[in-house]
Amino acid sequence: MHMVAALQIQATRQQILEYLQRHGRATVKDLGNLLGLTSTGIRQHLTVLERDGLVTAHEERGRVGRPTLVYSLTDKADSLFPKTYDTLAGVLIEEIRSSQGNEHLQDLLHRVAERMAAPYVERVRGKPMAERVKVTGSIMEEQGYLVDCRKGDGDEYWIDEFTCPFPKVAQQEHAVCALHVEFVRLLAGGDTRLTQSLLRGERACTYRIRGDDKGPAGA
Repeated sequence: MHMVAALQIQATRQQILEYLQRHGRATVKDLGNLLGLTSTGIRQHLTVLERDGLVTAHEERGRVGRPTLVYSLTDKADSLFPKTYDTLAGVLIEEIRSSQGNEHLQDLLHRVAERMAAPYVERVRGKPMAERVKVTGSIMEEQGYLVDCRKGDGDEYWIDEFTCPFPKVAQQEHAVCALHVEFVRLLAGGDTRLTQSLLRGERACTYRIRGDDKGPAGA
């Protein structure tokens, strides 16, 4: 019984989100008329949605009477609705390869990696390799990836990345793997190679970084 009630509550909040997505704004009265609920019931759902950062409210003053609270979606709520970025990226990569060739695609992905790395270069510039690798791992974690960094033999360092940055695109277009290898190389410096890959069913995308402090990040 409690599970059914919980599912109904969740469905009601979904209806509220969908209404706001369609219409841009709504009052408690609008939503009550839509869902057949009392003002108190609607406010309870809106309170939860506000707490979760999905809905925001502001006052609008009419000609007479008290100001009315008007609700709208936040950017966080908009992200809940389906997006097709993966499909777009895959199609764009294939179109570039088909129309301009694989060499041009690789050059383009290299420049994309440079743009992706550019905001972080100052954090690693001039540091010894051990520190650059550590900071590179921290940057990857800030981007939401699960990462471990470790020291190997001699001048080797390793970064294990347990979550793929571009999972759906990479399954269709392995070229994007080279993009992220270049991203890691630009920040960590030295000679960077992908020695294991999640796409091959291995436990992580593992980057081996080898060399001295003459890599691009240390220049």
